[in-house]
Amino acid sequence: MGSARETDITRRKRLAAGVSVLSNVLLTVSKFAAFLLSGSVSALTEALHSVGDIVASVLSYAGVRVGDAPADQEHPYGHGKVESFAGLAEALLLVGAGLYVGYVAIARMLNPQPILVDVALAIISAAAVWNLFVSRYIQRVAEQTDSEALRANAFHLTADVYTSVGVLAALLLVRFTGNPIFDPLIALALTAWILVSGGRIALRTYQTLIDMRLPQHEVDAIIEVLRRHPAVLGYHQLRTRKAGSQRHVDAHILVEDALSLVDAHAITEEVEDLIRAELPNVVISLHTEPYRQEAAHRKHEHGDQIDTTCSDR
Repeated sequence: MGSARETDITRRKRLAAGVSVLSNVLLTVSKFAAFLLSGSVSALTEALHSVGDIVASVLSYAGVRVGDAPADQEHPYGHGKVESFAGLAEALLLVGAGLYVGYVAIARMLNPQPILVDVALAIISAAAVWNLFVSRYIQRVAEQTDSEALRANAFHLTADVYTSVGVLAALLLVRFTGNPIFDPLIALALTAWILVSGGRIALRTYQTLIDMRLPQHEVDAIIEVLRRHPAVLGYHQLRTRKAGSQRHVDAHILVEDALSLVDAHAITEEVEDLIRAELPNVVISLHTEPYRQEAAHRKHEHGDQIDTTCSDR
C-alpha cells in the first residue's frame, strides 16, 4: 500500500510540474505579444519575468523527477535533496526577477514613455487570471505531496500574479490619468514583495539542505508514539531530518530485557508502522536496546541516567 501511495504522489507531482512548464510557456508568449502590440515596457517586464518562471518550472520538473528516484548503490539515502536544490535555485531566480523588476521600474521613472494601454490591459488581465488558477493548483499539490520544488514553484507563480496585478493597476492609472509615471512606481513597490518571498523560500530550502530537524509538531507526534506504546520503556538519540519531501527518523528504543529477539523485532516494526501512520513519506531506522542493560551501561560508562523524555539526545 505504501508503494502505491508513493507512486500516486510521484504522479501528481510530475503532472503539476509539467502543467507549470506548459502554462509558463503560454504566458510568456502572450506577454511578449502584449509588449509588441502595445509598446508597454511593463508588459515586457512581465514577459521577461515569465521567462524566469519557465526556467523555474523546468527546474521544478527536473527536481521532482530526480528527487523521487529510489535509493541506489551510489545514493543509499535517496535523491530527495535534489528537490531542495531545485527549490533553492527557484528562490534565487525569484530574487533575480525582483531585482530586474526594480531596475526596469527605476529606468521607466527616469525615462517615461507613452503606451497603448488597452491592448496590454486585455492580455495581462487574462494572463493574471490564468496564472492564479495554475498557482493555486500547484500550491495544493505541493502541500498534498510535501514537495519543496513545487512549493517554491507555486510561490514563484503567485509572485507573478501579484506583479501582474501591479502592472494592471499601473496601466489603469496611466489610462485614466494620462501620466505614465504610475507604471514604474507600482512596479518598484512590488519589487520588495518579490524579494521577501524569494528570501523566505531560500531560507526554508537552505534549512532542509543543512539537515535541520523536522518541525516541532512532527517531532512531537513521533515522541507521542514512543511514549504511548506500552512495550517501549524509554528512548534516546531521536534524530530527524528532511530531504526534499522525504522525512528521515532514527532513534534508540528501550524494551524489556527478557524479550526474545523475535518479540523485540515485532515491537520495533509496530512502532515504525505507528510513526508512518502519523507522518507521510517517512523512512525510519530504530535501534532496539534492552532497558536495564542499557541503563547499567549508561550509569557505568557515562555516569548518567537514561533520559526517556529528551527528544534530541
